[in-house]
Amino acid sequence: MFFYVSKVKAADEIKIVYSIFSRTIKVNSLKTFAEKGFSSKNLRKILRTTGSTDKEIRLILNKEFEVPITIASKLVYSEIGDVFLTRLSSIIHPTRADDENTGKLALRSSVIQGINAGNGKINLINFFEAYPTKTIILNVNALSKVLNKVESISELLNFFTNSPLDKIKTN
Repeated sequence: MFFYVSKVKAADEIKIVYSIFSRTIKVNSLKTFAEKGFSSKNLRKILRTTGSTDKEIRLILNKEFEVPITIASKLVYSEIGDVFLTRLSSIIHPTRADDENTGKLALRSSVIQGINAGNGKINLINFFEAYPTKTIILNVNALSKVLNKVESISELLNFFTNSPLDKIKTN
């Protein structure tokens, strides 16, 4: 017996879940906003709730990290990478993912594919476009718990991109 499984090349939408509420935005809408500053009505509503300026959000979306694909592969399969992906999979995961392993596999794939698409560089848009399911769940409650432990998103990005990479690059 053959089963037809449609091939998903990239995420089409991000479902932002907060408690019992959710909003869905298209990845293309987010990409247009990141590149040109234009936003759809739905995206505009979501952006207003962040309390950040459009400029700050666009900087975060467009911030590129240069990571050789071999180093990224080592990182996502290392012990520290596994811990990071486990925590991140509670924040960003596929729909109907019943276990953290499914989320970790999707995250690994999107990191490697995103770096490949960006020719050795990755940003959030490349990451979302490389995510291997049609819909990405972004759990704001889980994200808030992590953000409460750090002062800002930039501090979080700096910690996870600079510190571990320096140690792996030297090995």
